[in-house]
Amino acid sequence: METWNRVDDVLRYAINQEEEAADLYRRLAARTQKPGMRQLYEGFAREEEGHKLKLTTIRTEKLLKPAGEQTVDMKMTDYLVEPAANSELGYQDALILAMKREKAAFRLYSDLAEKTADPEVKATLLSLAQEEAKHKLRFELEYDEVVQPSN
Repeated sequence: METWNRVDDVLRYAINQEEEAADLYRRLAARTQKPGMRQLYEGFAREEEGHKLKLTTIRTEKLLKPAGEQTVDMKMTDYLVEPAANSELGYQDALILAMKREKAAFRLYSDLAEKTADPEVKATLLSLAQEEAKHKLRFELEYDEVVQPSN
């Protein structure tokens, strides 16, 4: 288990995760045949870019600081998403990957919110967490409607 010792490390990781999520959603949008899902993926990509911007602002303006001497231990392995076996994901696997990414992002932002005393930063992080939870729910609903009936 890896421990992050600096808040900057955590924020860099979170920014990278948002970039990867935006890239994933753009790739999924390009590959899906369902117009409604294409629009959903494109919207999620834009939202993830917005999350990246918010996190970059927090990082560059040093708005998130650890409490006292406490080390930020985010248990990185808890947030890692298993890479796909190949780049050609089927629709079911793509939904599963998206759900896992959104769950990991929710947990990361929730945990970060607990680590700050700044009410504005906390509110921003909790807002990001809720957006990720909404994304996950949308993918769960799609999975339930499209994949579950066939299983």
